[in-house]
Amino acid sequence: MLLEGIETLLVLAQEGTMSKAGSRLYLSQSAVSKRIAKLEKRIGKKLIEPDGRRIKLTADALQLITAVEPGFKALKGQIFDQLDVDDHTLIHIACSETLVAGYLAPFMGKYIQQDPYLVISTHHTPVIVEKVQSGDAAVGFCAGHLPPQHGLAVTHLFDEPFSVVSHQPLEQQPNQLLVNDLKNPANANQVSTLQKAGIAPLMEMDSYTAAAQLALGGVAAALVPISIVKTLKIAPHHCHHFPFLDELTRPAQLCYRQTSFQSTRIRRLIETIAGSVQLAI
Repeated sequence: MLLEGIETLLVLAQEGTMSKAGSRLYLSQSAVSKRIAKLEKRIGKKLIEPDGRRIKLTADALQLITAVEPGFKALKGQIFDQLDVDDHTLIHIACSETLVAGYLAPFMGKYIQQDPYLVISTHHTPVIVEKVQSGDAAVGFCAGHLPPQHGLAVTHLFDEPFSVVSHQPLEQQPNQLLVNDLKNPANANQVSTLQKAGIAPLMEMDSYTAAAQLALGGVAAALVPISIVKTLKIAPHHCHHFPFLDELTRPAQLCYRQTSFQSTRIRRLIETIAGSVQLAI
């Protein structure tokens, strides 16, 4: 019960509301509230306070999270390492949305007919890494740079290029672009490349699809990975290449706990994704 309460508090700290935390944990809002109440009673401290539609963590909650979060994630990962992955065990794959659309979706339909006990979810790369570290996902399919000292096994698949997508013809390199969230550590390398090229971020999206659609709608040119160009079937006359793009790629890679590769099912999944992606690029 104590571990359930700690897990709920950690998810609540990330999501900010009882309902979102419940969605992550597959619990009702009232069940999330009861877990937090039991944790508060167990440790004798108030952990959350209402803050409009969201919740606010107390100083005691922040102190508790700082103390237990690293160890809790490590413990979950160690428990995952001990699990026996049989033919009916659910295998969770945490993926970048763009990589799912551009590279995973085309072959996953056939694969899941052979192994129906797979669950795919989409996240940004930092969250994918956290899920694999904690054992909440067996395999991560990441776009962009991984955080340092992540402690995971990594299979580098390829470096994905970008294109500048624009509704209007571009005779020269634009000085502003729609970009994806540059505060995301996975995209950090884009900042220096854009600065070096004299390009300023005009707007920061949370989705490359949104950036591409805005560009095609005539808002402004957008920096878009090739996977989105392929998925949206963006016509070549809307795609432009400029010299700065030669230095701007993002690694596509699989990450997993080293012990996971000992499972025949997980190893087959990793090798199938790697092989199918190589054929697709």
